[in-house]
Amino acid sequence: MQNRNDKMRLRKLEEKDAEGMLEWMQDAEVQKGFQFHADEKDIESVIDFIRRADIQMIDGQDIHYAITDENDEYQGTISLKSIDLTDKRAEYAISLRRGAWGKGIASQATREILRLAFEQFGMERIYLNVLAENDRAIRMYERIGFVYEGAFRKHLFLRGEYKTLKWYSMLREEYLSKYEL
Repeated sequence: MQNRNDKMRLRKLEEKDAEGMLEWMQDAEVQKGFQFHADEKDIESVIDFIRRADIQMIDGQDIHYAITDENDEYQGTISLKSIDLTDKRAEYAISLRRGAWGKGIASQATREILRLAFEQFGMERIYLNVLAENDRAIRMYERIGFVYEGAFRKHLFLRGEYKTLKWYSMLREEYLSKYEL
């Protein structure tokens, strides 16, 4: 899917993306923002994930896109998870290689996945949760237009301590208002 900005595009994950995925999964700095232990993954499990990844909207499933640069080099993965076609909602998730940080790629990819979610897939609500300490991600989510809904205090035991999750969402009418179609 070509984005309105030619520097970034979303496409189906391919096996050639496996090394790039493993890179962010095993990067301790990237891992600080995650709620799971991706550092335990190996190349075979990443390739298996890529082979199973889909971009078809199916109730109860997840869709995953590769985020690529203008040279089709893998920069990260962006997803809509736990898709509920009855209630028209899905959970947003993104992960980037550290080399892609600070280039606006996350914002561009997020705007594109929101466009797909609301305009193409007809979703009503896209939501996310983020570690309360992940200020960099929170700033981006708020800049994009996600609305803070509240916190689940000490909800997760991670890396030896309890962590608080902040919840955000964007509704269809908020998207349409912000990105005036």
